[in-house]
Amino acid sequence: METAHTTPRREALTGTAGLLTAALGALAGLAVWLPYGRRGLFGAFEGERNTDVLLLGLPLLLLGGTLATLAAFAAVRGRWRTALGLVAAVAGLATLGYGLDVLAEPQAVSDCGSPC
Repeated sequence: METAHTTPRREALTGTAGLLTAALGALAGLAVWLPYGRRGLFGAFEGERNTDVLLLGLPLLLLGGTLATLAAFAAVRGRWRTALGLVAAVAGLATLGYGLDVLAEPQAVSDCGSPC
């Protein structure tokens, strides 16, 4: 909870911790995207490329990872409404990602059939 006696140093430390948390979340999103992105960009089946992996999937996972870690950071700090709003935003991004079919497995892998 905010008080009138918060020091600038404490606010700076809290802001730095939030920034580091957001950066770690973005790196986690990138780590989740890499295996999927590699198959989509370098062609998993007959050299076909899926640029949606880069244009849609990467930003969704970077933003989703960032928002998820910031939700955890807000919950640890006791800001439940903020954490709940961030969790709702992550759920919305996941819904959007599955709706655009950028978070499912690459199309080439799912259409390969029995020889694969």
